[in-house]
Amino acid sequence: MSFVHTLFRNNFLEYASYVIKERAIPDIEDGLKPVQRRILHSLFEMDDGKFHKVANVVGHCMKYHPHGDMSIYEALVNLANGDLLIDKQGNFGNRLTGDEASAARYIECRISPFAKQVLYNPELTKYADSYDGRNREPVAFPAKIPIVLVHGAEGIAVGMATRVLPHNLREVLEAMRSSLKGEPFSLFPDFIGGGVMDISEYADGMGKVLVRAKLNTKDPKRIIIEEIPFGVTTEKLIASIEAAAKKGKFKLSTINDFTAERIQIELHLARNTYTQDVVDALYAFTDCEQSISVNLLVIRENMPVQMTVSEVIAYQTRQLVHILKQELHNEAGHLKDRLHARTLERIFVEERIYKQIEMMKTQESVVQAVFDGLAPFASEIVREVTGDDVERLLKIPIRRISLYDINRYRQEIKEINARLKEIAFHLSHLKEYTLDFIESLITAVKKHHPRRTRIVSFEKVDVREVTGRDLELCYDGNTGYLGTAVKGGKALFKVSPYDRILVIRKDGTYFVTTVPEKYFTGKGMHFCCLADKEVLDRHVISAVYQDKKKRLYMKRTKITTFITNRQYELLPKQTRLLKLTTRRTAAFHVTYKPKPRLKVLEESFPVADYLVKGIKASGVKLTDKEAKSIRIITAKRTPDAAEPDDSEESDDTVDEDV
Repeated sequence: MSFVHTLFRNNFLEYASYVIKERAIPDIEDGLKPVQRRILHSLFEMDDGKFHKVANVVGHCMKYHPHGDMSIYEALVNLANGDLLIDKQGNFGNRLTGDEASAARYIECRISPFAKQVLYNPELTKYADSYDGRNREPVAFPAKIPIVLVHGAEGIAVGMATRVLPHNLREVLEAMRSSLKGEPFSLFPDFIGGGVMDISEYADGMGKVLVRAKLNTKDPKRIIIEEIPFGVTTEKLIASIEAAAKKGKFKLSTINDFTAERIQIELHLARNTYTQDVVDALYAFTDCEQSISVNLLVIRENMPVQMTVSEVIAYQTRQLVHILKQELHNEAGHLKDRLHARTLERIFVEERIYKQIEMMKTQESVVQAVFDGLAPFASEIVREVTGDDVERLLKIPIRRISLYDINRYRQEIKEINARLKEIAFHLSHLKEYTLDFIESLITAVKKHHPRRTRIVSFEKVDVREVTGRDLELCYDGNTGYLGTAVKGGKALFKVSPYDRILVIRKDGTYFVTTVPEKYFTGKGMHFCCLADKEVLDRHVISAVYQDKKKRLYMKRTKITTFITNRQYELLPKQTRLLKLTTRRTAAFHVTYKPKPRLKVLEESFPVADYLVKGIKASGVKLTDKEAKSIRIITAKRTPDAAEPDDSEESDDTVDEDV
C-alpha cells in the first residue's frame, strides 16, 4: 500500500508542477506562458519582414509545443488581438463583439517591431532543449517591460489560479520611470472596451475591481450603451439584458445593436418606463456591472509566487537596468572585436606587411612573417594577435589594399572609439541611460495607447434593493405548503425572490431558506419571518414546551446565526413545543387539569419576567403541574415595567396561530 501511495503522490506532484510551470501560470521574467513564448520564438525565427500564414506559424511552433495545434492557434489569436507583440492581417475576430477569428489558413501575422525592441536578444536569452530534444527553445525572453501587466493573464492550474488584469502600456512605463526615480506611483487596470471602474478595493493587484458599462442616459426613453465592462462581449451583454427583461426586471420595447468600430447598443424603453427607473436594474440584473477578483500569481525562480503590482514594477525595473547593462557590455565587446580586426587590417595594409610574405616558401614561414611584421605595432593593437587573426589578414583581397580602404579603416576605427566612449559613459550613468530608454518608449507609444477606462467611485448595486418586495408569501394550513405560488390559505407578508425566510415548524425545528414558490413545511407552522439581520435581532422568541413528565418550561432566545437550508432544534430533545410567541408584552395563560387538593387551576406567566438566553440553552421550569390548555394573552404590567413590543405592527412577520 505504501508503494501505491508513493507512486500516486510522486506522479501527482509531477503532474501538478508541470501544469503550474509549463501551461497555466506566466513567468515573471518575461510575463509569458510557455505557449505564448513558443509562438513568439517561432515568429522571431521566421521573421523576414513579411506576413506569414498563421497556419504556417502554428506548424512551425509545433516543433516546440507538444499540446496540439488548436491551443497554439487560440493563443496566437489572443496575443495578436493585444495589438502589441504581433502585427496581424485579416480577420482575427473582435474581442468586443465576441466574433471569432477566421481559420488559420486565411489570416496572416508577423512579429512586431516593438516586440523586437523589448523582447528579442538571442545573446541574453536562456535556451533549453525542446520536448523531443531536436531543437532549442527559450526558457524566458529578456523582457524590458512587464508583459504580464500590459497583456494581463488568466490560468487555472492544480490548486491555484492566476488572474491579472491588463494595464495601460504608457502608464506601466511611467510607473517604471517613477520606480527607478524612487518616486511613489499608483497603477490601475485599463480595458480595451472602456467602461468605468471603481478601484477602491483593488489592493495593488490583490483585491478586486468593480466595472460598469458606460450608459448614455440623456434621453428619458432610450439608453445607449457606449462602452462595455471587461470580460463581457456585446453578444453576451445583449443576451443578459434580454433575459432580465423576460423575467420582468424592467420593461423594454426593442434592443438594437449598431456596434461597428465603436460600441452602440440602443435600448428603447416600454411605455410608462423611464431611463431613471431602469439604470439601477441594468447594473443589478445584467452584465452591465461586473465584480472582478484579481490574483496576481506568477512563476518566480521556478516557484509560484503571489505578487503585487508594485512588486512586479519594481522587479521589472531592476531587470531592465540589468538587461541594458548587459547589452552595453556585449556591444562594447563586439566593438572591441571590430576595432581589433580593423586595426590589424589597417596596419597590415598601411605598413605593407603583406610584402614580407612574397619570398616565403612554407605556410609556417608566411604566418611567422605576419607575426613579425605586426610585432613593432603592439602598442596600437587592442589585444594579443592570434593565429585566426593572421589567417583573416591573409585572406584580404588585393582590391582592399588601396588608399581608399586605408582611409575607410581609419574612419571606422574613429567611429568605433567614439561609440566605446559613449558606452563607457552610459555604463557610468546607468540610471540616466535607463530613464532615457523608458522615455523613448513612452514617446513612441503614448499616441497609440490612451487610457480607455475611466476611474470613478461607485458602490455595487444591491439586487435586493433594486427588486421590490411585491410577491405575496402565503401559507395554507390545511395542506402545509408555504410559498409565493401557494393558492388560497393565509397571506403572510410581502417578499422578493432574493429574500430569505425563517420558519419554525410545529415540532420545534427551524430552518432558513430562500423564498420558495411552493414548499412543504407541515401543518401547524408556528412562526415565519424575513431572515434579515435587523428583523431577527428585534424578535425574541418565547416558547412554552413540555417534557416527558408533563412539566412545563419556558425558553426565550434569539435566532441570529444559521446556515441556509440546514435544520436546527429550537428545544431540548424529547420535549414537545406547545405555544410560541414573539410579542414581548405577551403572557402564557395556563389552565391546569383538575386534581385532588389542587387549589390553583389557572396561572399566567408574563414572558418579560424571564431572561433571554442563547439558542442552545435549556428553558426555565414554570411548573410541575400538567396543563389542560395554554393561551397567549397580553400581560398585565405597569407602564414602567413594560417592555417595548416591536413585533406587533411588523409587516415582515407572522406570529402564532398561523
